[in-house]
Amino acid sequence: MSRSGRPLSSSAAVTAATAVTASTAATTATAATTAPDIGPGTPGTVRTMLVLGTRPEAIKLAPVIRAMAASTLFEPMVVTTGQHREMLQQMLGLLGVGVKTDLAVMRERQRLSELTARLVDGLATVIRTERPELVVVQGDTTTALCGALAAFYERTPVAHVEAGLRTGVLDNPFPEELNRRLIGRMARWHFAPTTRSAGHLRAEGVPDEQVMTTGNTVVDNLLWVLAEGAGRSAFRTDDRRVLLTLHRRENQGDRMRAMGAALRRLADRGDVEIVLPLHRSPAVREALLPALAGHPGVRVVDPLDYLDFAATLAACDLVLTDSGGLQEEAPSLGKPTLVLRTTTERPEAVEVGAARLVGTDPDAILAAAGRLLDDPEEYRRMAGAGNPFGDGRAADRIVARLTEDFGGGTAPGRSALAGTYDPAA
Repeated sequence: MSRSGRPLSSSAAVTAATAVTASTAATTATAATTAPDIGPGTPGTVRTMLVLGTRPEAIKLAPVIRAMAASTLFEPMVVTTGQHREMLQQMLGLLGVGVKTDLAVMRERQRLSELTARLVDGLATVIRTERPELVVVQGDTTTALCGALAAFYERTPVAHVEAGLRTGVLDNPFPEELNRRLIGRMARWHFAPTTRSAGHLRAEGVPDEQVMTTGNTVVDNLLWVLAEGAGRSAFRTDDRRVLLTLHRRENQGDRMRAMGAALRRLADRGDVEIVLPLHRSPAVREALLPALAGHPGVRVVDPLDYLDFAATLAACDLVLTDSGGLQEEAPSLGKPTLVLRTTTERPEAVEVGAARLVGTDPDAILAAAGRLLDDPEEYRRMAGAGNPFGDGRAADRIVARLTEDFGGGTAPGRSALAGTYDPAA
């Protein structure tokens, strides 16, 4: 298969992204003429560059990396951008993921335009040097967008894991909704976690043969980690246990401060223990710590490594979050989830009743949490709603499909997984 993949038509979205990094593109074009001529890896293998920069990306790509490493066809090479560098250092080893290159591009309080320019430049340089035949990106972060864009510039085909998520609102979440739409214009393989996300891609004109419904790899990793049994819960009491995560850019500032004050009122009940693994973002800490630090019903901890986070999730009674991945993980364990956002690109959990989109109004958050804590029947309905996001075999489906396309056959031992994931089956 050629390194260029299928020809990609231009679009206004790609043009806009290209304009952001015009100066970077000029730099990479010049550098390409002097890059060392390093050939591909082991003969007969597909040299594959997997790009990750955030903790969720590491969690969701780890099963794919492990599956590729177990294959005789793929030679996986992990490149990190350092978008969540400290968090990544905590956990990559725990997940069995080795790193080939760390770009270390993060700067404190940098603008998205600055980060994007550095990422495209750095990733394009790695692609020219290492010459992968395939680039794999996950989700909708700035790292994922820039990995796809750098590969597009270098004429290297892209596989997108967790493709097709949409809210329908271009700037909510910001900038993730735009990022994933742009990646959808550049990718050759679109591995959608659900039938709904696959439908979004087909509605946008992606050819049917390039879309595959796999389930979400986050379920693969969660089940793998819990089977290891090595994590420790952060909860310390027998009170009702509430796991809280808040970090999204669109929630920061006055909105997050108001939510912090509401959650303090929730802790004032006296019968709950709230555990908050606090994001390292200074904006998040400035918004939440004044209201929550020091309250006897709130336990503020540093970001947990993934083994401990999984154990904490398994031990909790209720999840309050603005995270995307946690909306998928919590239903896997039967944990009712209140989504503290105005939109979600994961409506499947809401539709089956495992999650509820409550918004960011402080009174609405308090009321919804109170109902679940005080009404056993309401709690049982949500806890028993089920999980629409996968069966723990998404990574094997992804590698099986790539094996067919690159190797002309099926991955050893995985032929039964070549079909798509059907949550109703």
